[in-house]
Amino acid sequence: MTTTPSSATPSSAPQLSNTMLAPSPACLYRHSVDPDAMASVFEQLVSEVTSALSTDALAGALDAGIDSMSAILRAIPILEGKLLERGISLIATINPDLVVLTDNLRLPVTPAAMQLVEKNAVHLYRSLTLDADSGGRKSYTPDLLILNRPTRIAHVIDVKRSLSSYEVSRIAALKSRMLAAALVVPDLLYKEHRRLVAEDVRVVIVNAESQRTDIDGGIWPLGHLDHLLEINGAGAAMTRLRELFRDKITANWTEARQLHSGPDLRSGGGGQGAATADETNERTSLAALGPANDDDPAKTAGHATMPRIGFAKVPGSGLR
Repeated sequence: MTTTPSSATPSSAPQLSNTMLAPSPACLYRHSVDPDAMASVFEQLVSEVTSALSTDALAGALDAGIDSMSAILRAIPILEGKLLERGISLIATINPDLVVLTDNLRLPVTPAAMQLVEKNAVHLYRSLTLDADSGGRKSYTPDLLILNRPTRIAHVIDVKRSLSSYEVSRIAALKSRMLAAALVVPDLLYKEHRRLVAEDVRVVIVNAESQRTDIDGGIWPLGHLDHLLEINGAGAAMTRLRELFRDKITANWTEARQLHSGPDLRSGGGGQGAATADETNERTSLAALGPANDDDPAKTAGHATMPRIGFAKVPGSGLR
């Protein structure tokens, strides 16, 4: 983990398209993270998250039968989602300007807020805010709420390991719910989090698989995490963390199969039939780590500036 000060301020933000941002200059932001320096911390985090998928647990599931094995396989995308959330929170601590909130983030989504979002263009409600105590039966719980104190920009973040199974209508509904929930964020931060002030609230879906990217529409690939956290190398570090997670699961799965199959498989004495079974099981393990459904998770006071609501933007891009 490293923090690299820089006296230079970037003269301009990366060039922007709706599907990809241009590569960031090495010193675009004042703080940096080195994935190699984070290796031991990442390995510890992966070990904690994958403790429920140890070699013994996987071998036991194989012995117990298909129902137990199905439960194990369903747990993999859930655990990867938790890993992504914890990884982003960990890396964000490198930037001392950021306040990262992950607990007790149930944001009310009132009918009035939904009507504002669904029946109006963003610029028409961008400077509105609602009372966080307004209540209501519906709510939205973001994975992360990150506030940059100097810029007073808050990001409401939903982390998805894959959007491949999401229909367009489902993504649109999620974004509407996020925008409606964002209307209460300035009031929530000020009242419940030590008078924190947000003048701009931006929503973003971080898609780890990086498909279906829509920069202007608030869907960003994991590789562009640098621009959300203003930390050079944040996206590359999270990519490394995912690789460690997959390597750990694959290693545990291989060892579990060896324990389950006995010494013939471990010594390679099973002949051609054993090799074929090994290849088949390996394909199964990789498929288990592929795209899967991600379940959705369950007025400013004290200052004169009205908050603004909208999708995430690149710092310094000049877009509003």
